[in-house]
Amino acid sequence: MGAGWAWAVVAAAMSATQEPQVVSPLVKVRPGEAVKGRKEARLSLARGECEAVQVALPGRVERPAVEKLTLKGPGAALKASVWREAFIDVKTPSNGQGRTGPWPDALVPVDAPGHDSKLPTVFYVEVCAPEKQEPGTYRGQLLVKVGGAKVRQVPFTAEVQPFALPATSSLPNSFGVSLYSIARGHGVAPESEQARKLLRDYGRALLEHRVSAHGMSMTPPPVRFEKGRAVLDWREYDAELAPFLDGSLVPSGARFTSTDVRDSKHAKTDAQKTAYYRAFAEHFREKGWPAQLFFYAKDEPKPEDVPLVKAQSTRVRAAGAIPVLVTSPLDDALNGSADILTPTLNCFYPRPGPQTCRSVVEASALRKRLAGDTRVWWYQSCNSHGCNGGPPADKAVDKAYSGWASYMVDHPAPLNRAMGVLAFSSGVDGELYFDTVFAYNTKKDPWKDVFEFGGNGDGTLFYPGTPARVGPSGHQPILTLRLKHIRDGLEDYEYLRLLAELGDAAFARTAARKLARTGWDINADAGEWEAVREDVTARLRKRWAESEYAKRPDRQTPQSTP
Repeated sequence: MGAGWAWAVVAAAMSATQEPQVVSPLVKVRPGEAVKGRKEARLSLARGECEAVQVALPGRVERPAVEKLTLKGPGAALKASVWREAFIDVKTPSNGQGRTGPWPDALVPVDAPGHDSKLPTVFYVEVCAPEKQEPGTYRGQLLVKVGGAKVRQVPFTAEVQPFALPATSSLPNSFGVSLYSIARGHGVAPESEQARKLLRDYGRALLEHRVSAHGMSMTPPPVRFEKGRAVLDWREYDAELAPFLDGSLVPSGARFTSTDVRDSKHAKTDAQKTAYYRAFAEHFREKGWPAQLFFYAKDEPKPEDVPLVKAQSTRVRAAGAIPVLVTSPLDDALNGSADILTPTLNCFYPRPGPQTCRSVVEASALRKRLAGDTRVWWYQSCNSHGCNGGPPADKAVDKAYSGWASYMVDHPAPLNRAMGVLAFSSGVDGELYFDTVFAYNTKKDPWKDVFEFGGNGDGTLFYPGTPARVGPSGHQPILTLRLKHIRDGLEDYEYLRLLAELGDAAFARTAARKLARTGWDINADAGEWEAVREDVTARLRKRWAESEYAKRPDRQTPQSTP
């Protein structure tokens, strides 16, 4: 949860010093804006957590570089990952809260070509502690260079806490990703081995940030029907998805919490479709995959789509064991069709002025109006930041679309991060997001423009790392600050969930409210986020020391199940 200790009483603005400044990742460093930093980096992280700081260099910088950072302490050395922040030029603000001009977003290799010395030079430095890391204090020095000359050693201290976070997210989630969009963004054939490798790289990047994916290659298993039974060939499907579902892909053992059923055009009748879905459920059961398999019904159904959604729900439920996910506010016409009802974020929080959802019902009240076993997820859409882009002329409308938790490039970092805190305080069961590479499949260059659906970055949480962009390291997914903030938000959720599990739920709820009072009232003060993080950490240390986990030989938390 968070990114280090409080930044409250720190040094002067960057413009007033020639030394590298360590800046909270909850601050987006933009040209012409003074930011406060400190001379050394101090991180606090749980076992099984990643934390980061930004190291900003003053003035115009040519050929910036860093040497590898290793932190030594009581256990195995911790090796830091370092990226350089690249900027996206925002031409149309996402709403009245956004701004035009350069915004930091892409995290490129430090030596990637195209560094613009007229823009701030900022390194994103991340330290991850494996779940079995020995707790204690770890220290090292980041050596920053400019033009081949030594500039400064930036001291780093990382305090690894005794408590641990589970490798797999305790909050089920599902974000879209597409092989075909990835292939187009990288200029490779979708049927090529290179595209398949890139798909795995993108999926792995999501998993390493506690995010599960739906879509992927979108290729359904071949099927034939024998005496009413669906017989599927699982070889290609398992080769693609099994590593994400069985915990073998990454060293931590992290798994997808959920994934979607892939419909097949070869299942034509209702009976065939039901048999096909039943085979999916049986395969997951036989494999022992704990991920929640779900059927994604017609997205955001209109009134004329209601019969289709009801028919889909009937067929899937006849197969058993696969919940039907419906992206809709509470709607009497769809009553009983959803096993996972998924309204947009703005449908949960009433606010003064124009409403941006046709049925606003708080989570606790919504559950009372649903069948007892219906789960409640949510998702972000342009319904909360505005679907047209730019500040609306009507100030009341602009206010209605401002302040929400948001994954937009030109919104403050705390808004990018707030969904985890809100999930804990609201009690929702999971999060959906429609895409992470949407801009790849448009006619625009994502490196120049990710404006879609009225927002900068809506549906796009990566940039295509082609050799022309990143140099000899070759094709790769380029991470974003926003994906890091999403990961940090999911870690916030883990901190608060663990604190509640250890008997301090009231304190956890109070802490959550200090950061995000509602879905549209997010505390944007980085210092206050850090202060709350410090308080929660201290409380967790005490509770953990008194818990059964501290007495276990491996001191591990139980793995979550969706």
